[in-house]
Amino acid sequence: MLAVKRLRIEFYDDSGCRHTVSLEGPLTREKIARILDYTELMGGVSSQSATHDPSQYARTKLERVRDLVVHRLREATFSSHEVRTLYQQLYAEPILLTTVATYLSRLVDRGLLYRSGSPGGWHYTLAQRTPSLRVE
Repeated sequence: MLAVKRLRIEFYDDSGCRHTVSLEGPLTREKIARILDYTELMGGVSSQSATHDPSQYARTKLERVRDLVVHRLREATFSSHEVRTLYQQLYAEPILLTTVATYLSRLVDRGLLYRSGSPGGWHYTLAQRTPSLRVE
């Protein structure tokens, strides 16, 4: 264990959103490494190569869908079908359409996306300001 009892990291992501992470109590190198991984994932630290696609670092399907929308569909209006197709091409991994629809709905609830249309025909666009996201 490290002797540090408090750690606070603040950074701004690519969209200008400020992130603040505070830890108090017994800290280990592993805990600090996880926080630094989060910082890099959210765009607060430059990766080793600027040519790397940020979406390759995503760990969960929700994070992958979020990164795909933010980095590949930033200027587009898109449907869940288009996200599913792009996801399967990019990650060479199947994903159910219902899973994509659920994740897009969560991203709407969190303020990352706007949704228009009607059930069965929703269309999504990226919100103007990308909020900090909590993946659950």
